Amino acid sequence: MRVILTGGGTGGHVYPAVAIGQALQKEWPQCEILYVGTKEGLENKIIPAVGFPMTVLDVEGWQRKLSFQAVKAGWKASKAFWAARKIMRDFSPQLVIGTGGYVCLPVVGAASRLGIATLLHEQNAIPGLTNRLLASWVKGILLTFPEAKKYFSAPNQEKIEVTGLPIRAAILQVERAAGLAYFGFSPEKLTLLGVGGSRGAQSINQAMLFVCRQYADDRRVQILHLTGQTEFEKFRKALQQLGIKTGNHGNIMIMPYLQEMEYALACADLCVARSGAAFLAEMTAKGLPGILVPYPHAAENHQEYNARALVEQGAAEMILDRELREEMLLEKIEKLLFDRERREIMVQKSRQAGKPEAIEKIMEVVKKYL
Repeated sequence: MRVILTGGGTGGHVYPAVAIGQALQKEWPQCEILYVGTKEGLENKIIPAVGFPMTVLDVEGWQRKLSFQAVKAGWKASKAFWAARKIMRDFSPQLVIGTGGYVCLPVVGAASRLGIATLLHEQNAIPGLTNRLLASWVKGILLTFPEAKKYFSAPNQEKIEVTGLPIRAAILQVERAAGLAYFGFSPEKLTLLGVGGSRGAQSINQAMLFVCRQYADDRRVQILHLTGQTEFEKFRKALQQLGIKTGNHGNIMIMPYLQEMEYALACADLCVARSGAAFLAEMTAKGLPGILVPYPHAAENHQEYNARALVEQGAAEMILDRELREEMLLEKIEKLLFDRERREIMVQKSRQAGKPEAIEKIMEVVKKYL
């Protein structure tokens, strides 16, 4: 049995594909997986660590207006389509699953034209352009949010199933004690998790720097903040200038990036983060309440719609990026972190919003084609 997974650019596209691939190999240990990604995307870091064989195509996103960049991106997509056809013929997959990003267009498109069964998984409340373009070509469309269904045309409605977003098994397996031990944290303190995103969210990092300054050496709280690769040195130096100790010498730990996110989610009591669909799926599967700051430049503002879906369910609070102020974030953290009754209500709402069974639902669909 052979399956191609494709999705690229951000962790939000890659991690769901990883979860599906791992579930496939758990169900069928002899299943061969090939991952097709981009040259520059985060998949180049994630997929080798997971252990899936990977090949890349030279593609890039396109501007939604007539421009030289759009023409160049279209030319690359055309070349990638023929390269993807060769991959299909060489690997001979029984199924191709796309999880979004512009690399999906040539890969899923080539598979569909060759008569290979194809599935799409859409993570966001507003579907991405690539998935909408591919909808008519594929056999099935899997959604995380039911709100996304209205964006697909009437002929494609019968293909749709709302499954939720698949998460890696490790997210559910790691318990709080193991998470605390992983970071050397105290079980007596409340744990605040800050996530600046893989590329580093300047607005969140700036606000979290203020939060770190307020809680430095506070015996009630311990903070783990992931700054993003590009922002780490700047954040570290700012803490040093403030005289704040980090790591095992204080109650604040900073890291540029964390591959083993399961440990952070296991020990956190509250998180401050962007609202990418993959992170929200993991957050709610663990019943973690959040203060969400949607990325304002996400395609069609889909992160705000993702966040609003959780706010309406009582699992999170939202601050728009343009409205984020240091004091405002600190005030929300104070109200949620130290009000145990209110926080417990949000924990319950978060668990209700979560869909840890998503991978089982997806596998039910996959089995129809294998």
